[in-house]
Amino acid sequence: MKLTKRLSLATILLCGALLFTAGCGGNQNPNYEEDVKSGDKDFSLMLTNAAKQEKSYDYKFNFLPEADSGDQGYVGDTMPYYEDGTYYIYYLKDRGDSFNHSVYLATTKDFIHWEEKQEPILKAEGTGQEMMIGTGSVVKVNEKYYFFYTGNNGGTEWKKEHRGEAILVAEGDSPTSFTRKEGWKIEPTASGVHDFRDPQAYYDAANHQIVLTITTPVGGNASIVKYTLNEDLTNATDGGTIYSRDASVIKGTVYNLECSDTFKFGDKWYLTFSAQDGVVWYTTSTTQYGQYADPKPLDGHLFYAAKHVSNGTDTYMVGWTRRSESASDTSATGHLKGWAGNMQVQKVVSDGNGGIRLAPVDAYTQNTEERVLVAGSTVEVNSGDFTEAFRCFERYMVTGKVSHGGKGTFGLAFNFSNKEAEYKMITFSPAENTISFALNKGADPVTSISANLDANKAYSFTYIQEGSVGTLYVEGQNALTVRLYGVSGKNVMLFADGGTATFSELKQYTYTYNRT
Repeated sequence: MKLTKRLSLATILLCGALLFTAGCGGNQNPNYEEDVKSGDKDFSLMLTNAAKQEKSYDYKFNFLPEADSGDQGYVGDTMPYYEDGTYYIYYLKDRGDSFNHSVYLATTKDFIHWEEKQEPILKAEGTGQEMMIGTGSVVKVNEKYYFFYTGNNGGTEWKKEHRGEAILVAEGDSPTSFTRKEGWKIEPTASGVHDFRDPQAYYDAANHQIVLTITTPVGGNASIVKYTLNEDLTNATDGGTIYSRDASVIKGTVYNLECSDTFKFGDKWYLTFSAQDGVVWYTTSTTQYGQYADPKPLDGHLFYAAKHVSNGTDTYMVGWTRRSESASDTSATGHLKGWAGNMQVQKVVSDGNGGIRLAPVDAYTQNTEERVLVAGSTVEVNSGDFTEAFRCFERYMVTGKVSHGGKGTFGLAFNFSNKEAEYKMITFSPAENTISFALNKGADPVTSISANLDANKAYSFTYIQEGSVGTLYVEGQNALTVRLYGVSGKNVMLFADGGTATFSELKQYTYTYNRT
């Protein structure tokens, strides 16, 4: 493909004068007006060092714990809880000062400003039933808070995924302090079951009961079961299966439906879970614990282990963005194997067809500062073109519309190493009904979502990126989360291959709050 540039003298002079200032990154020939601001982070000295870029990010949307003695910790499975204007996001912390995935806590009121609790809420004991801690949830019963969680004893097959697990509980008088209830646990009723975990708790005040949904195999098939117990934690009773995996829909080796959760949205009940295929799925029912229909995905393979939290008006899914063990790794395998990453929050909205989809958090689209695109608000891309469109800042949003003529593919290309062969691509493929993310100019696919993209129809889109975490939202389609290491300070290009595409009403925004 050829690289299309539309240059202006003012653009060249501006970027040349600001070669070593924020955002310019050393490229003196962009296709757009730089519009550099004093608060923009300068990536000019780390353009070819993805690891340095990653360490430089001040994550606000996509929370990361503080590094401990130089070791960066990561957010694993999240357990969100809301009360009185505050979101309490408990999470299994990986690395840093966390021992065997102990539970830590970060709180927020807006999903932008975070308060991190430095000490664990629950620390793994390294022996017995709590050798490691697994996912759980917090529920308030009258004036008491209960934290139900998974205790993993390592079992007899430690190197496999089937381990000896039980449901445990801690109790407290506030959502920030819990004490284990010694001697209390729920074990699977079926013999030979090792996977028995991820309790999600709900309070049934009318019947004075606590209800748990638990993920476990039933008859050898990955399933979600219901347990009930009294308010005083007595009489735990197996209430049967509420959902079992349909292997014709959720394909591959899937032995567990992790981090299940149920919530009401509109006039339906929704069950969400994450399968070992790496996808967050949802399914619907007319009752909370009734039989659920065939599932549908909410995102691709990089947004995982999400659970809902609601303030009574808005509902959000809180999970984590998968990471690579190395920021310089350009293999698809590397981008899919890392456990834990940044915390990620997405808003639940109606898809207009009786289901749900994910959208940006409102606070992420506010407090923005509009940038200028020198080519105007419309860019027409012909087959073979990579047309520079905007700069990749530390934290930014791009909105617009996109349409195509019915042939070929098109999308966004991110410069990683100044080598075309290593461009990172978000590709719209109407013929394949997908939007995908791939590395190395499309040679190494990472993840994709299904998408219906009719010819000659303009689809509104919003793309938000912070640090290496990006998410694309396209009108009527699922969200697509991507992980883009080493692209900050560089040009983002619009491309087409085998056809033409028109990007219109283009606007780029960066953020005005807490500038330093």
